[in-house]
Amino acid sequence: MSEKEIKVTDKRMFTANGELREEYRQAKEDQEPEPQPQPTPPPESTSGFEPAESSTGQGEPTFFDLVSVIAEPISLYLGDSTLTDGREMENLEIARLYIDLLEVLRQKSVGNLDPEEQNFLDELLYRTRMRYVQKSG
Repeated sequence: MSEKEIKVTDKRMFTANGELREEYRQAKEDQEPEPQPQPTPPPESTSGFEPAESSTGQGEPTFFDLVSVIAEPISLYLGDSTLTDGREMENLEIARLYIDLLEVLRQKSVGNLDPEEQNFLDELLYRTRMRYVQKSG
């Protein structure tokens, strides 16, 4: 029998420390900046409701804001963050619930995300799942 050589290539965008890998940094620098479209004025509000400003300060909330709101409690429930009074809130069942909510969002948004949004969500799901597995033993 002949032995076949197997090559394994790590295609993740981020290192274990959460840093962007060198090959992705280089690709991002090589891309020409896209021209920013001129914002259109918001339509006249008939309901009296004005959209809240997103965490990016860019007006309406983005997909990244939505994902961040869902993902924010995960590190707290995995025991990686502490409350302001120093207490830990580790609860792996609740952490799993929030990870599952991100998966539902991923499934329901298939085909509707641009590549940057899709990569962000996929990478976040990968990292949170790996951390969950580490904590649950």
